[in-house]
Amino acid sequence: MDLKTLKTFQTIVSAGSFNKAADELKYAQSTVTMQIQKLEADLGVQLIERGKQITLTEAGRLFHEQSRFIVSDMERLYSSMEDIRSGDGGRIRIGVTDPTASYRFPQLLQAFLDCFPKMDVSVEIAGTAALSKQLQHGELDLALCSAPELGEQLYFEPLFTETFALLLPGQHPLAYKEEITAEDLRGHRLLITAVNCPYRKKLESVLQESGGPPLDTRVIGSMTALKYYVAAGLGIALVPGIVLNPPPHGTVQRTLQGKTIDMVCGILCRISDYPLKVASARLAQFLQEQDYGTIGEQFKSIGV
Repeated sequence: MDLKTLKTFQTIVSAGSFNKAADELKYAQSTVTMQIQKLEADLGVQLIERGKQITLTEAGRLFHEQSRFIVSDMERLYSSMEDIRSGDGGRIRIGVTDPTASYRFPQLLQAFLDCFPKMDVSVEIAGTAALSKQLQHGELDLALCSAPELGEQLYFEPLFTETFALLLPGQHPLAYKEEITAEDLRGHRLLITAVNCPYRKKLESVLQESGGPPLDTRVIGSMTALKYYVAAGLGIALVPGIVLNPPPHGTVQRTLQGKTIDMVCGILCRISDYPLKVASARLAQFLQEQDYGTIGEQFKSIGV
């Protein structure tokens, strides 16, 4: 029993005769007859009473009712397989870090799905360390994040640089300085992200180079939330520039002089998965073709 035979049976029932079914399917009538004879032989029951008008047997009525769903499901399955084969459809599991997950990827995903509406894309939002582990465990197909730790058997392709700015409460003593260095931060509370965050590791590396006493820090787990804690007067923070269009009310934005704390972001996947499967490769290619500076300007223009 195959899909063609099931479709032939369904067409005979809907058309009302073997002849009309043959014409509709563009088969010879003998082909239609042979398919039904073989189907009945395989099932061991008669499905159709032959005559001037066809009549379904009790077994035929049951088979007609049940096989309609099988034919419909199989046609959808074949269509999905063809979409996957051609690269027009498929399932993609992507991980994205903030602020990209909140400030860039929603628009990128919508534009991608406009081009490939049959794609099924699920998004996991986490830090680079967590996404790297999920990739290694086969729980994600690719990620859009910062570079991973060395030796993790992951392939990284840079796409853009996340620039950072110093954000301060409007009445903060440093807010009145036009040029602020890493040394100036000592003696003032600095809001930082979690210990395994790549941004925090780079920030700590830059600040350690400046020497001096330990910093007064407070951990805020979300990079995109940092600006709100600064606005509440809880400290100062180095914040991704894309989230400061405009800065929160009551805060001022400055550039930290000296060595920058910018982060390179890009596509991450397992070395063993490269080159990527067709669906994931479509998304990766789409991400490679984007102008990320323009995406940032789009957020500025709509006041995000």
